[in-house]
Amino acid sequence: MIQNAYDLTIIGSGPVGMYAAFYGSLRKLKVKLIESLPELGGQLQALYPEKYIYDVPGFSEIKAGDLIKSLKEQMNTVKENIDIIVDERVDYVRRRDEDNILEICTEKNCHYTKTVLITAGKGAFQPRTLELPNESNYTNIHYFVNDMKKFANKRVAIFGGGDSAVDWANMLNDVAKEVSIIHRRDDFRAHEHSVEMMKHSKVNVLTSYVLDKVEGEDKINKLYLKSVKQEENKEFIVDEIIVLFGFLSSLGPIETWDLTLENKALLVDNNKQTNIKGVYAAGDSSTYEGKVKMITCGFGEAVIAVNSIYGYLFPDKKNAPVFSSALKNK
Repeated sequence: MIQNAYDLTIIGSGPVGMYAAFYGSLRKLKVKLIESLPELGGQLQALYPEKYIYDVPGFSEIKAGDLIKSLKEQMNTVKENIDIIVDERVDYVRRRDEDNILEICTEKNCHYTKTVLITAGKGAFQPRTLELPNESNYTNIHYFVNDMKKFANKRVAIFGGGDSAVDWANMLNDVAKEVSIIHRRDDFRAHEHSVEMMKHSKVNVLTSYVLDKVEGEDKINKLYLKSVKQEENKEFIVDEIIVLFGFLSSLGPIETWDLTLENKALLVDNNKQTNIKGVYAAGDSSTYEGKVKMITCGFGEAVIAVNSIYGYLFPDKKNAPVFSSALKNK
């Protein structure tokens, strides 16, 4: 029998997973956090550390990297109850018949826990491309931005019509020599305020255009755009290209764990529990009726999940005030 199983093991250390670890520790749960990447922060830290986020309560804007830094500092205030494992991808989770403990195995180790919270986001991700022949050979095509300085005084073309494309157009507007955003539709799928800001800036907004062909060898130096509406085609010189068509994602091994999936996400109930008792999900890993995929909503889902887990582990205390243990220590 496993004597030292954790109360809660969290799989995935994006912002939702990090906040869940903090909140679980605040409730005096013994928490383990497992991350497949070499550092905490998930996609925000790995892909978008320089990108501003505009919808986190209390901040008019905050860089993704700074949000992760703040979450690390918050976790450190209750670090005595949190163990962190990085650079380990979870292969499977199974329940041990002999003691009902959940066994979580990676390619390196096995970990033992009473409950699991999956906050792995959308899982492994692969950027959608321009679908050019030999596209990977061009050195000036980027699928994410981790250093804005490389675009200073450059002519930058951004492909995409979502929040990331519009946000980067606004952020690079005062950094690059020239910014053009190319979108195949008339309307952008981004926050209205951000779109309005972009349209009132010096960003060259090109809607209803698609890429026709390019010129250049190691680097693309000229773009040819085709009008979707049979209007005048365009061509212009470019130094750097950013492609923000989103990512093809997969939950990987999680999809084989007998968990109920809906639209490639884990279906959860009002308590954020999956169809397997003791296994919960929050953030972009999860789905339910009325789901809104925002970091702020993920934080709330983490709180609901942890409180549900607390009630599952300690049914005699499930109706106790949520912050009673935290308040006693003040």
